[in-house]
Amino acid sequence: MSDPTRSPAREPVTLSFEVMPPRHPDLAPRFWSTVDELIGARPDFLSVTYGAAGRDRASARAVVDRLVRETPVQPIAHLTCVSASIEDVSAVIADYLDTGVRTFLAVRGDPPLSDPHWSPGPDGVSSATQLVTLIRSLEADRCRAHPGAALRAAFKPLTIAVAAFAGGNPAVGTTPEQEVERLLVKQAAGADFAITQLFWNPRTYLSFVERARACGVTIPILAGLLPPTDLPRLRRVTDLTGIEVPRALLDRLATCETDEERYDIGVQVGARMSRGVLDAGAPGIHLYTFNRAKPALDVLGHAGLLDPVR
Repeated sequence: MSDPTRSPAREPVTLSFEVMPPRHPDLAPRFWSTVDELIGARPDFLSVTYGAAGRDRASARAVVDRLVRETPVQPIAHLTCVSASIEDVSAVIADYLDTGVRTFLAVRGDPPLSDPHWSPGPDGVSSATQLVTLIRSLEADRCRAHPGAALRAAFKPLTIAVAAFAGGNPAVGTTPEQEVERLLVKQAAGADFAITQLFWNPRTYLSFVERARACGVTIPILAGLLPPTDLPRLRRVTDLTGIEVPRALLDRLATCETDEERYDIGVQVGARMSRGVLDAGAPGIHLYTFNRAKPALDVLGHAGLLDPVR
């Protein structure tokens, strides 16, 4: 079977994936095989995340470095500010810039598992907005100090993405209205686009975007989706994020007689959601893969976003 490719006849939407770095060297071959499959879909970028409080940061750095050096895909390096001083975060940003990274996802990050009530110290970065400001400041300093950095910025501008919670963020108790206000502040700090965290109804995305536009948010808002093919993972994600999966979907998946039937339903639901948000005006689809290529590619294929359909 040939590799999936983007069809030139399809609408000009962006496709992207989130991957997690392997936590053990023995997992690296499987991880890179997954990345190769995803790259076969010719995504616009791959975002590389890491665990709470910077866990797996070193392996994420190695993954981003290899993507920059050896693949045609644009990597997005995640940056968090939990459990790190301004000096530490600045060093990580400088290291990524030296590597050739030109796109970051700036998020506050999850608190340490051992300290769920963590708050930043006086020498720390307390929010994604401050992180965006710090990235912009360090880039400006480099451009002023080095003509080569200024030239690089001219032909390959620095891009900063941020997170958005279309239905509000249950972890901190914010409403969609408050999340729009937060996104507006991030935009003012220098964010270029936003990627939503999970939601399960295209209307949730549409309502959030309409509200954001009415309040002055102009940056693109990319729809982040999770293929609902794995029931235990859906329950785990709910526990981690507080974003509830619709009971009807959980019940439908739970009553399936076989894993194959459950998988097929999940792919169909994911494809319908993808088409739904695109019909609502989303600029693209960003799929949270949990390092599994097939569900993501099958969702995109059944949504008519890959050619041929796998």
